[in-house]
Amino acid sequence: MKAQNTITEENNLQESQGDFADDSSEFSAQDSETYELSAELDEYKAKAEDYYAQLQRLKAEFDNYRKRTQKEKEEFAKYASEGMILSLLPVLDNFERAVDSSRRNKDFESLSQGVEMIYRQFLKVLEDHGLKAIEAAGEQFDPNLHEALLREETDQGENVVLEELQKGYYLKDKVLRPSSVKVSG
Repeated sequence: MKAQNTITEENNLQESQGDFADDSSEFSAQDSETYELSAELDEYKAKAEDYYAQLQRLKAEFDNYRKRTQKEKEEFAKYASEGMILSLLPVLDNFERAVDSSRRNKDFESLSQGVEMIYRQFLKVLEDHGLKAIEAAGEQFDPNLHEALLREETDQGENVVLEELQKGYYLKDKVLRPSSVKVSG
């Protein structure tokens, strides 16, 4: 019977060792799965940190771009009239010559001709930059183009511009200043 007990104990020992071996392989599988999940989590953390760093760089680049374009816009506005001023300098030079000439020579006729030439030169510069006079006299009154200051009874019909009191101007397609007019009533 002792032999039988010994065999039974050996069998029990082998079974318990087998159970322990099964438990350790199960534990080892859990460790492996946990390790894989941890590695995957670390990979995702690294990607998230990389995306965050990229986002920070893009944010800084955009901020620099915004500041640069704002500075360029301010610079443009500051010197936007440079072309116009450069084209008006010859007119200013001619005015200076006319004033100097009128002080030396008391010839009214030549002064009048000089001023008339300067006026045409000045008007050409303004037209080259988009200025155009609004035609008013004899036209039908248009409140978008004309400002009626006076009304006069005539036989020309209703709301016809009789006289232009102050010239109006377009700047390209926009009414810069409406014409001040006298209108028939």
